[in-house]
Parts: sequence; C-alpha cells; structure tokens
Amino acid sequence: MASASEYSGVADARARRKADTEAVFAYHQEQLRLLQEHVREGFGRLDGGEIDSFDLDHVIYRYTRAAKELWKFCGNGGSRIEWAAAAIESRRQSGTEPDWWEIGDPDRRRRVPHA
Repeated sequence: MASASEYSGVADARARRKADTEAVFAYHQEQLRLLQEHVREGFGRLDGGEIDSFDLDHVIYRYTRAAKELWKFCGNGGSRIEWAAAAIESRRQSGTEPDWWEIGDPDRRRRVPHA
C-alpha cells in the first residue's frame, strides 16, 4: 500500500505538470499573437501600397518559419513541457527571451558571422 507521502508526491508532480503546461500554453499563445501582428501589419502595408504581394508573401513565409520554431520550442507534451517552462522562466529572468520574428527571418543566416 502506498504511503501518504507517496500520494502527496504524485499530487505535487501532477500539479507541477499542470502549472508547467498552462505556463507554456500561455507563453505560446502570447508569442503567436506577437508574430501574427507582423502579418497584420503586412496586410496593412499592402493595402496602403507600401509593399506588393511578393513582399507580403515574404512576411507570411517568415511568420510560418517563426511559428514553426516557436512550436518546436514549446514542445508537445511530456518532459519537453517541463523543460520549456523552465527555459521560459529562466530566459525571462535573465532578459534573454528569443525574438521569434528574428529567428524566422530566412535571411538571418547570411547576416550572422560564422565563428
């Protein structure tokens, strides 16, 4: 028969996993919204005649790349959620959060000097 402390440990682990999942979900949603604002701005610029359809296509392509990287970072369950939650908290505390829009830039590698 399991002891009370074993049950408590299981309950604590479940609560921690639930909190981690909620934190990662909230972060993912927040960051997706920021990325989607770039697409909204792109449509506004297209409507205003500042850019053409090819430029807007580039914005959408960059959004897709950035969102894909964000999805990979946030994980899809299990221990990956725990890792992502810890990484989000650590990066926020240290001020080193990733710029997902920059990460999605297809020309980024050309601008980054190689070591």
